[in-house]
Amino acid sequence: MSSELTSLYQDVIIDHARRPHNFGHLEGATCTLAGHNPLCGDQLTLYLTLEDGRITDIGFEGAGCAISQASASLMTDVMKGLSREHALDLFTRVHAMLTVEPVDGGPAPEVGKMIALSGIWEYPTRVKCASLAWQTLRRALADGHHLGSE
Repeated sequence: MSSELTSLYQDVIIDHARRPHNFGHLEGATCTLAGHNPLCGDQLTLYLTLEDGRITDIGFEGAGCAISQASASLMTDVMKGLSREHALDLFTRVHAMLTVEPVDGGPAPEVGKMIALSGIWEYPTRVKCASLAWQTLRRALADGHHLGSE
């Protein structure tokens, strides 16, 4: 990856960490779930409004490192409007990007603006930070959690 592209991705992460999108309690959420990364203390509560198998709204609250906050912010941006199935498919692609070195230096899977986190696999101690919001979302969608359950 070029140094210019790396710098751009770092700027995106810093911007989302400082001014996270969709941050705050989501009134009327149909699903809520807490996530915690005990390795560095990151924590979040994810709020989802699901209607007819589609994410119509999403938000989060929490505290943590810049990577966990930026990842949650980016994730909430890309999830609005997705079906449960499409959201779980995107989770799989993002998880692979965060944890596995690209084969032969090839491109990362199609992940949209989440590409800003594409170099995380090089820092194993940061993978849990970047994947906290995603793992929480996967649990909420796959396990059918409802408001108040954790």
